[in-house]
Amino acid sequence: MAAESVPKIKLLEGASADLSAATFQIHDESHTMGNALRWMLMKNPKVEFCGYSVPHPSENVINVRIQMYDNISSFDALISALDNLDHLCETTLMARRWHHGIYSLTISR
Repeated sequence: MAAESVPKIKLLEGASADLSAATFQIHDESHTMGNALRWMLMKNPKVEFCGYSVPHPSENVINVRIQMYDNISSFDALISALDNLDHLCETTLMARRWHHGIYSLTISR
């Protein structure tokens, strides 16, 4: 029997019609991603509130609640925060590899 396909991000019931306030369920993630994502979302001045929870310790999902100012889409803020986190992680990984000599800095004149 094939494993059931579950979307990575799911919009939970109760979102406002304009998505300015919504709760998203993210599968296969834990407090590590939840806290980093909450931090990145709260850096956005258009985000009024952001919080996350792990519904049950045995489930590998997090629920992220986002409320925006001025009827702006919380989905757009979520995608932007995920992109920013990805960029931050790539930059950090590159810096660490460079520090340990895995990457070399080449200066051409």
